Amino acid sequence: MFDTLSDRLASTFKSLRGKGRLSEQDIDSAAREIRIALLEADVALPVVRAFIRNVKERALGAEVSKALNPSQQVIKIVNDELVAILGGETRRLRFAKTAPTVIMLAGLQGAGKTTLAGKLGLWLKGQGHSPLLVACDLQRPNAVNQLSVVADRAGVAFYGPQPGNGVGDPVQVAKDSIEYARTKLYDVVIVDTAGRLGIDQELMQQAADIRDATSPDEILFVVDAMIGQDAVNTAEAFRDGVGFDGVVLSKLDGDARGGAALSIAHVTGKQIMFASNGEKLDDFDAFHPDRMASRILGMGDMLSLIEKAQQTFDEEEAAKMASKLASKKGQEFTLDDFLAQMEQVRKMGSISKLLGMLPGMAQMKDQINNIDEKDVDRTAAIIKSMTPGERQDPTIINGSRRARIAKGSGVEVSAVKGLVERFFEARKMMSRMAQGGGLPGMPGIPGMGGGPGRQKKQVKQAKGKRKSGNPMKRKAEEQAAAERREQAQQGGAFGLPGAGQSPKDFELPDEFKKFMG
Repeated sequence: MFDTLSDRLASTFKSLRGKGRLSEQDIDSAAREIRIALLEADVALPVVRAFIRNVKERALGAEVSKALNPSQQVIKIVNDELVAILGGETRRLRFAKTAPTVIMLAGLQGAGKTTLAGKLGLWLKGQGHSPLLVACDLQRPNAVNQLSVVADRAGVAFYGPQPGNGVGDPVQVAKDSIEYARTKLYDVVIVDTAGRLGIDQELMQQAADIRDATSPDEILFVVDAMIGQDAVNTAEAFRDGVGFDGVVLSKLDGDARGGAALSIAHVTGKQIMFASNGEKLDDFDAFHPDRMASRILGMGDMLSLIEKAQQTFDEEEAAKMASKLASKKGQEFTLDDFLAQMEQVRKMGSISKLLGMLPGMAQMKDQINNIDEKDVDRTAAIIKSMTPGERQDPTIINGSRRARIAKGSGVEVSAVKGLVERFFEARKMMSRMAQGGGLPGMPGIPGMGGGPGRQKKQVKQAKGKRKSGNPMKRKAEEQAAAERREQAQQGGAFGLPGAGQSPKDFELPDEFKKFMG
């Protein structure tokens, strides 16, 4: 959703890099580009004005003029202001002192309230709560049945005594659900209310009546992130008519311009609390303004990635895998282990989304978006077509075995051969990293071990070099050394494209190419 905005901001910051001092003209030019980028992203005009004013005031102040690297300081200022307009600090749910906690969902029809009720229920269940989904949308055809199906998929309780389709009193259902939750010991009640195609008096009155009947601890306004500026107008109308405590953004994985997400918290004064970024029930999480700002600026989101890994991976299992890789050349690490690791990664979500959370990957988003998620399934099918002995020792896989495995998994023989070769390469690379050797062809990284030994060796070799006595030959050597230094300065960290390098020219190291196939 924020790709276009990220690209425009990246090109703006690129023009500032390499300047020892930033003049007022440079800052004005950068501010103009940022303003255009925000307006193109459909951010509300009052928000853009406030944002640019704050950025210019800080950029023209002492914190930039006295900074060692002014361009990086400007990026920091933009990041801080993005965090501010997205709501500042992360806001958590308020739970009632005495159960049950009542959460009311409000919003227009089609915003995704019913599906989001299931996502919120599953998320709360993962936090150790026992939620109850309550069907109070009795107008929309099959709304009660839809919530029942969603609750069943999420594995949470459902309360819907009325058939819906225009039959039943939603206010009475909401009131009765509180007593039902107390009786059955559910500690959170999620009330799914009716919506309309647009704001009208009947919708507001019904929402206000349910609010008065249940006295909710949280009223969450669900807004479709793809409808642009109208989302802000609708949010203001709900805030004035019914009132709400926080915002939930749905459909954040869409391809709209995303200005609503950047505008709504600033305009309404209510923070975004949750974001839904996919169709699956687990594509849902708490909204962190600082992490979203980091993603928009192409700096990744390592904290969310680490949290996903902690939720998915078992620590004991991970320690066992690490010890296998640290064994002699990683030979104890088998294809069964490789398959288990792949399945764990798949549980974390889409591979392209995970790679998008890594810093620096914004420059490679076209390649990331073209990743075929089904490749992992094909790899799993090939491994599952092998016998236990072949998985333990892939060296025994000869031509006839490859043909049998290929037939069993529905792939070409070359695919089986390629997988086995990639497995050996990947095992060698991961074993080297586990033993502290770093990545092949990459200098030692502080804190990762293995590097200093190689560096000492390189220093020793360099010490023994002698300059040629031939003036012409010595001049050629010095020129070649200067060119190498210039290329090294242009390259980015970890082999990513630097300032003088186009992302299109960037290529992964050979080891990664073999691993990815």
